[in-house]
Amino acid sequence: MSISVNKATPFTLSNNAKVKILSLGKDEDNKYFRVFVTGGGCSGFQYGFKFDLFDSEEDSILDFDNGVKVVLDQLSYPYLLGSNIDYKEDLMGSKFTVENPNAKSTCGCGASFTV
Repeated sequence: MSISVNKATPFTLSNNAKVKILSLGKDEDNKYFRVFVTGGGCSGFQYGFKFDLFDSEEDSILDFDNGVKVVLDQLSYPYLLGSNIDYKEDLMGSKFTVENPNAKSTCGCGASFTV
């Protein structure tokens, strides 16, 4: 299987996000951290994060520093362009967050958006 790694990334990852991805990925053999957009949520689209296998026909592997590799599918790419993904821990819990310059509006919790 040939895996292509893309050096140009459509979004940035904060240091907190990179550290958390590396930490979570220690137990995920042959899987990559996937960032994706899907229909749903309060505002029409929602962000998703999971460890998943690489699909050479649908995905690109994005190469970040510190050995972090993220899988992104072709359909999610334009929705995440220019975004910054962070990982936050506070009194409300812990989660990955997305600052998306393409979002016209977001829901109160920030998990869904409209374009």
